[in-house]
Amino acid sequence: MLAELRQKSQITIPKEIIVKLGLSEGDKLDVFERDGAICMLPVAIYPKKYLDELRDEINEAKEKIASGEQPVFDNVDALFARLEEG
Repeated sequence: MLAELRQKSQITIPKEIIVKLGLSEGDKLDVFERDGAICMLPVAIYPKKYLDELRDEINEAKEKIASGEQPVFDNVDALFARLEEG
């Protein structure tokens, strides 16, 4: 598919690609050059506060795993077996 570079360095992404990727107006795209090609990747933007809270939760889970407080399972079947016991 061809896209034409217009004023203000704008292009229109073909509708087939928009639909296939489930993109909609307002979505963010990371645009970069790699080996002479222009690449665009959809990205999700999260507030720093949300990421900080998520990082804290992950660190807390790691601490619980390291202390043995949080059980770790090798697979989903082992998890369900443990849940059925309790």
